[in-house]
Amino acid sequence: MTQTDTSLNRLEQTAIDSVPAGLYIGGEWRETATTMPVLDPATGQVLCRVADAGPADGLAALAAAADAQRDWARTSPRERGDILMRAHRALLEDVDRLALIATLEMGKPLAEARGEIAYAAEFFRWFAEEAVRLDGGYMPAPGGNSRFLVARQPVGPSLLITPWNFPMAMATRKIGPALAAGCTCVVKPAEQTPLCTLALARILHESGVPAGVVNVVTTSDPGALMTPMILDERSRKLSFTGSTAVGKKLLEQCARTVMRTSMELGGNAPFIVFDDADLDAAIEGALAAKMRNIGQACTAANRIFVQRAVIDEFARRLAERMAALPMGRGTEADVVVGPLIDGDAVAKVTELVADARERGARVLTGGESVDGPGNFYPATVLVDVPDSARMCHTEIFGPVAALTPFDTEDEVVTRANDTPYGLVGYVYTEGLRRGLRVCEALESGMVGLNQGVVSNPAAPFGGVKESGLGREGGLVGIDEFLELKYIGVAL
Repeated sequence: MTQTDTSLNRLEQTAIDSVPAGLYIGGEWRETATTMPVLDPATGQVLCRVADAGPADGLAALAAAADAQRDWARTSPRERGDILMRAHRALLEDVDRLALIATLEMGKPLAEARGEIAYAAEFFRWFAEEAVRLDGGYMPAPGGNSRFLVARQPVGPSLLITPWNFPMAMATRKIGPALAAGCTCVVKPAEQTPLCTLALARILHESGVPAGVVNVVTTSDPGALMTPMILDERSRKLSFTGSTAVGKKLLEQCARTVMRTSMELGGNAPFIVFDDADLDAAIEGALAAKMRNIGQACTAANRIFVQRAVIDEFARRLAERMAALPMGRGTEADVVVGPLIDGDAVAKVTELVADARERGARVLTGGESVDGPGNFYPATVLVDVPDSARMCHTEIFGPVAALTPFDTEDEVVTRANDTPYGLVGYVYTEGLRRGLRVCEALESGMVGLNQGVVSNPAAPFGGVKESGLGREGGLVGIDEFLELKYIGVAL
C-alpha cells in the first residue's frame, strides 16, 4: 500500500469547496447553528464541515415539499421529463468533479466513482422517459351500465433516505422516479457521505427543479431528524436503503400513519460455481460481484459455493488475482482496493475473519488488517468456510471472499436459501437447463446467470424476505410513487 499523504491537493480542495455546505430547503441554502465533519476514510482527515440539521429543520423541509406538491403534480409529464434530462446531461458533463467528491468522502477508487456517476445519471434519463408513459385504464363494467376509469396519481411528499456506499446513484435512483411521478421529496443522505447529495441538489436546482420540489437535509442524528417527519401526516411515502435492522424500525414507525414504504435492505448473496462453468468467466464474475465498491455493497457475493471438483483451482486462481489488487487511497492511479468507510467497518471485517479461522477456515491471501492512517483491509480469500461462521449469516461488507465446497445441485440450493435474506444470487454453469432450474429455485429478487453485476436502471432492483419491499428501477420503479384511483362513471 502506498503511504497516504494526509493533505488535499489543489484539485481535491477545489472539488470539496465547490459543494454547498448548507441545507437545501425550499430552493434556498440554509445554515444551521451546528455543523458536522465529513471525513476522508483514506486518511481520517476532515474534508469539510456541513450543516447539521435538527427536527425543526426537517419539518421545515417537509413543509416546503408539502407546499410545492400540488403545483408539481400539475406540471406536465413532458416538463418533468425535460428537467430530469437536463440533470442527466449535467451529471455526465461534470463526471470528473463529481467522481472526485465521491472518492474523497466514500473512499472508492476513482474509476469506480466515475462509473457510479454514469450509473446515477442513467436513472434520471430512464425516469425522464418514463414520466411521459404513465398510463391508466378504461373498461365497461360487467353489467354494462357504467364505465371504469383507472388513473395513476402521485402518492405525495416523499421521504428518501440514502446510504453511504453509493451516495450519488442511490439518490438519483429515488429522486428520479419520485419527480417523474409528480412527487416532491425530502432527501436525507447518510451522515458519512453528504457531499454527493448536496452537489446533486445544486445540479437539480440549476436544471430547473422548482423550489420545494427537492429538499436535502444533512444530519448527525438521523433518528431525531426523521422521526417527526415520518409521523407527520403530510409525509405520504418513505423510501429507504440501508440495513435490515434500521428498516424494521422505520416500518414500525410508518405503520402508525399507514405510510407507503419501499425498503431496499440487507443481503447475503450466494455465488454458485458448478463444475461445468467457464472458470475464466466465473473468476471475473466473482471479482466483480465481490470487489465492487471494495465489497461494500448489498449485492456483494457473500457466500461463494464452488463444486468440489473445481474448488481448488478456483480458489488458487481467485487468490492470485485478489493478492495482486493494488490497495491505497482511491485517488491514486491503478488502486482497486480503497479504504472501508470507517473504523467500525474494519473492526467488523477483522472480527468476521477471525471467527471463520477459529471455525476451520484457511486464509489463502490477506486476512490481516493493516496499520493506518486510513480504514484499510486487504483483499482476502478464505477457503473451507463452514456454514456456522458468522460471515455466512451477516453481510461482510468488505473485500473478503468466503469459499466453501458443495457436491450436488439440491444441496447448494438448500444451503443458498438458508438465510432470512433474499436480495440477489449468482449462478455460473454452462448447462442451460441447470442454470434455469437453479435461478428459479433461488429465493432472491434478482439472479445473475453467468454475470457478476446485475444492477441496471432499466431492470427492477429489489429483494424478497428480509431484503426488502418493492422495486427500484425498471418499468415498475415509478409505481412505488404512484397511487391507483378508480373512477366509476354511470351511463
